[in-house]
Amino acid sequence: MTQEILAELSSAEQFFETLGVAFDPRVVNVSRLHILKRFRALMGGLGPDPAKEDCRAALAAAYDEFAEGRGTKTFKVFTDAMPGFVPLEALRR
Repeated sequence: MTQEILAELSSAEQFFETLGVAFDPRVVNVSRLHILKRFRALMGGLGPDPAKEDCRAALAAAYDEFAEGRGTKTFKVFTDAMPGFVPLEALRR
């Protein structure tokens, strides 16, 4: 039942509101896709039809990782090296 409900949601805010997880919009605005990707990873270990409480805990854990600065941005754009990048400090030397 929970998977069917979650499949109908389209925004990060809807996930938080549906599962009853408090959130700071500033954190969600910066890391929404990363939070949802981490949430999906945590949900993968819960089985085919997890309880709403387990889903709530998974979303809260994913959110906390990014709210506390511990979250890892794993999308390709963040993991690729930036060839030719010169940090500002190097220009000041």
